[in-house]
Amino acid sequence: MTGALPIVLDARDWVSLFAHYLLLSLMSIGGAISTTAEMHRYLVEQHHWLTPVQFNAAIAIAQAAPGPNVLFVALMGWQVGLNAGSTLAAFGGVAVTMTGILLPSTTITYLAAQWGHRNRHLLGVRTFKQGMAPIVIALLLSTGWILAASNGASMANWPLWLLSAASGVIIWRTRLHLLWLLAAGALLGWFGLV
Repeated sequence: MTGALPIVLDARDWVSLFAHYLLLSLMSIGGAISTTAEMHRYLVEQHHWLTPVQFNAAIAIAQAAPGPNVLFVALMGWQVGLNAGSTLAAFGGVAVTMTGILLPSTTITYLAAQWGHRNRHLLGVRTFKQGMAPIVIALLLSTGWILAASNGASMANWPLWLLSAASGVIIWRTRLHLLWLLAAGALLGWFGLV
């Protein structure tokens, strides 16, 4: 990732970063990707530990790579450490951000899944599961909005918006595999049509 940003982090900054990711973990309903708007505010806008380009690149690289999509958190931690000046700090950044984002949510998910499975017949459990769907969708939409806005997206790029909407409808209404849509998007980009 380009655009190195020289920063100085002391022990309090690392603890603050860890604590922030602990809190984000508790908000990450729908996965860590749903909290990217807050990560952007904290890392880019408030502390200037990452540039917008570094932030977006971390998400793009992690989403393109095989494996869990939470890898973007590790890339952000890595880049914060590199911006602080060393590879050792980069490994520390990975440890701080990944432990912070995974520890609370993993523990709570494990305990809640056991309880929910034992009580799956209760109306409250079924209602809770159904009520979470709109919250997850709203958090994902806010993530898309932040990523689009930080890349300078506007209504002048209406073909991209139209292509995104059409892809969403195709995914929703057909059984066409998502990889075909990704391939079509790659071809359109290759030929400079989008």
